[in-house]
Amino acid sequence: MGQEESRTEEMDLAQIQELCIVFMKECPSGALHLHEFKRIFGVQSSSAEESLYIETIFHSFDTNKDNTLDFLEYVAALHLILRGNLEDRLKWSFKMYDKDGNGKLDRQEVKRLIRILHKIKIQTSDVNMTPTEICDRIFELVDQNHDGQITLSEFMEGAQKDEWVMNLLKLDINVTGWVIQNCGKST
Repeated sequence: MGQEESRTEEMDLAQIQELCIVFMKECPSGALHLHEFKRIFGVQSSSAEESLYIETIFHSFDTNKDNTLDFLEYVAALHLILRGNLEDRLKWSFKMYDKDGNGKLDRQEVKRLIRILHKIKIQTSDVNMTPTEICDRIFELVDQNHDGQITLSEFMEGAQKDEWVMNLLKLDINVTGWVIQNCGKST
């Protein structure tokens, strides 16, 4: 069993290494712009939802807010997506939901991302709820003090208490599989 684990880890490291090579080939300047990020991951301009989702991901990893990903931001993003633990992924998800960066989620922020995810997942989902209903249920289950905002601690606790909420809040649309499948599609 221990050998199996290390084989998986080596595979992840090899994939990260391959993705880093793609970065260096695509971005000899060391700065990855959004349009290049979309091209690397094969996002078609015809898919508004996928495009908006990848833009949200891109901006969540642009830590210095210069509208580019440098090599360290790119590697940190890959590490989180491909090998990050649950707590780190939840913190990243919170950051993606928190569009205004104030450290709290309001209904508009949650509904915005739920709408995107709902459109991407609709083909594979058996959920018969609208984005508004999903948002309302999340707030019911997670907003402990019922102030209409979700803090990071409420987000973390709520996600870990309820599997349905967990799957929504951690943005579980198989990002790892998507990255592996789409990286270098167009190269």
